[in-house]
Amino acid sequence: MTTIAVTTWSLEQTAPTDLLPAAVPEGDVRVVRSEVPSPEFSRFLYASVGGDIRWTDRLGWTYARWLEHLDRPGVETWVAYDRGTPAGYVELEAQDDGVVEIVYFGLVAAFRGRRIGGHLLSYGTARAWDLAERWPGVKPTTRVWLHTCSKDGEYALDNYRRRGFRLFDTKVEEEPEVATPGPWPGAHPA
Repeated sequence: MTTIAVTTWSLEQTAPTDLLPAAVPEGDVRVVRSEVPSPEFSRFLYASVGGDIRWTDRLGWTYARWLEHLDRPGVETWVAYDRGTPAGYVELEAQDDGVVEIVYFGLVAAFRGRRIGGHLLSYGTARAWDLAERWPGVKPTTRVWLHTCSKDGEYALDNYRRRGFRLFDTKVEEEPEVATPGPWPGAHPA
């Protein structure tokens, strides 16, 4: 099995004032919370956004596993729509002691390079900071963190830094090289 070196960068914000919002893109771009846990929709987003950048860890999840994950307090999915079409998403997950992780963030390939990503990341990060307001029993956010890696889009790390995230850890590990799965079995990414 062939392996590749993958660099993973972990970044954080420790105060809401760390967020440096991007400009709102022109046109009819809206960000809406997907409030009903929907394994079908979440798997669609995951596979559509990550299919060309080797997101594979959740592809084998069953319907029940998706539902279990999505139905937990403090897990939120925020979706960017461009003229009514899903363009990308950000998934938030409340953790212990006021920490919120941006677990997944990205755009469908056809929507990249149109200034939607900076706006979606800004919006999603702001929602991470006010997450406890929507979830009784979840502690107020004191830290928002995420990780990105060298397999993600070429502008991902720069986008996080431009939004005010600071690097706190870097790791390089060998991983098995996997084929880019595309958004569904047998599809070829754009």
